[in-house]
Amino acid sequence: MNLFSKIKPIIISERLILRLPVIADYENWVVLRKKSEDFLNKWEPEKDVNYYSKNLFKKRVKWAKKNFDLKIVLHFFIFLRSNYQLVGGITLDNIRYGPFQSATLGYWLGEEFSKKGIMTESLNSMMIYASNNVGISRIEAATLPNNMASRRLLEKCNFKYEGVGQYYLQIRGKWQHHILYANTFDSRKSNYKELLGF
Repeated sequence: MNLFSKIKPIIISERLILRLPVIADYENWVVLRKKSEDFLNKWEPEKDVNYYSKNLFKKRVKWAKKNFDLKIVLHFFIFLRSNYQLVGGITLDNIRYGPFQSATLGYWLGEEFSKKGIMTESLNSMMIYASNNVGISRIEAATLPNNMASRRLLEKCNFKYEGVGQYYLQIRGKWQHHILYANTFDSRKSNYKELLGF
């Protein structure tokens, strides 16, 4: 708790705190990821052999801070407000400005924290933050066709089906098709309607 009080939260919602990772999160991150390996690995790309090394984690922490300052990546860990427990992570990467104003979404949650509405709350909070603080008006996401929990999450958060990405990403060493979704914020839609005159 003393450590946590020194770390600036980026987003605070009803039950959650989203903030940048710090070196002190390393052990809790390793424990959570290892406990959830079977649950997560079927949906994610294969990991580097040094995935759990402290050195690689330090590099991730630096990368997250640097790119947050540049406003090109939002890479946050998710914690419960009640006890400051690490439960997962959420990232907006590939942030593009100018005529795009868009980003690509990624997320993960420890198995014991799934089906509790945590990622729904995280994603809704992240979208508000991205719109108000970064100027993003469209977020894109891709998920495996059989990842029904991920598809339900996206649909619950107003992401719309946009098609299928053929051989989109390597999962467990095989190129896999992914279902493509996007959430286009009302600010962009309103502007579009004004241009069309209705």
